[in-house]
Amino acid sequence: MTYQSGRQFLQIPGPTNIPERVLRAIAAPVLDHRGPEFARLAAEVLARIKPIFKTSQPVLIFPASGTGAWEAALVNTLSPGDKVLGFDSGQFALLWTNMARKLGLEVETLATDWRRAPDPALIEAALAEDREKKIKAVLLVHNETANGCMTRVAEIRQAMDRVRHPALLLVDTISSLGSADFRMDEWGVDVAIGGSQKGLMLPAGLAFCAVSEKALAASKQAKLPRSYWDWDAYMGSNFPYTPACNLLFGLKEALNLINAEGLENIFVRHARHAEATRRAIIGWGLEIVCAEPKDYSRSITAAFMPEGHSADAFRKQVFERFNMPLGGGLGRLADKAFRIGHLGDTNDLMLGGALFGVEMGLAAAKIPHKSGGVQAALNYLADQSGSATRLAAE
Repeated sequence: MTYQSGRQFLQIPGPTNIPERVLRAIAAPVLDHRGPEFARLAAEVLARIKPIFKTSQPVLIFPASGTGAWEAALVNTLSPGDKVLGFDSGQFALLWTNMARKLGLEVETLATDWRRAPDPALIEAALAEDREKKIKAVLLVHNETANGCMTRVAEIRQAMDRVRHPALLLVDTISSLGSADFRMDEWGVDVAIGGSQKGLMLPAGLAFCAVSEKALAASKQAKLPRSYWDWDAYMGSNFPYTPACNLLFGLKEALNLINAEGLENIFVRHARHAEATRRAIIGWGLEIVCAEPKDYSRSITAAFMPEGHSADAFRKQVFERFNMPLGGGLGRLADKAFRIGHLGDTNDLMLGGALFGVEMGLAAAKIPHKSGGVQAALNYLADQSGSATRLAAE
């Protein structure tokens, strides 16, 4: 393989770039995971991860990908044959409902055209019709990585409360945690699911379940089989099996970086980069997959290829010519869209370089487009008028 000089611009929606300080922390010598030094490390990270979820509730850490936390949330709170409300609103929302079916749960599905987040009004109507309260849980993906749509979790909790429905609210925050505002306690979330490889700036390998008192009570009655994922085992020591020690070293350093920048400042940064990316896409004359501005993601933006052009062929050319991986279209968006990740350890120069690479790629692949998308993004990033702060607060 021919050597490509310079750094690779990793612009997929995760795993994300890992800061050098985190890489160095992960490279520390292995320690005794049953000794006093690890006990101090475990206690520290378990306490410090709570503010990232904005919760005072327990946060359990599994050696797994986020998919493991999906399963942990289901098997600890539900019983065979229980009914859950899920969504065909993007690839990851669909995968979670498919997992629920495989585990023996009955899934009622609300669908979108994959260009919009789940509608709180439709969820309210579905729960109002459930007069016998058979629906035991609502499965939401806060940020749908496949299409760049962000779910309005607070509005959905309000809808559930209006119809006084007792269902648990389970929320996947894998591609939003540490990138967009998420308020577990304030929004009444019962289980919040996270992963290490996106906004937390780590490799994949740590999965998180933040668990409310209501969810813990449900776990005492739940009958789905569970062993490795059993919350009770984790509540005793949180690391009943061999922990991913070096990833926990990395987590500690990542939390140091998050605290140094400030969580709210991180949200503003992600909002700025998301808006700059959308302005570039519009400047190129392409169409953003997410059709509703109120649903725009802070972490990832997906764009349609013009009719008759292959998104995968375009991404292949960008990678081979400019050493920049972009995210591909997933599920029903396969080969129709490409995705630009702008989350984690990024800054204005990195985003500007990535957008420049996309614009060069559009020209190299002879994709019909307008010039000036990069300039539109740079003009926005140079504007310090405060619009980004308003975006982050929405």
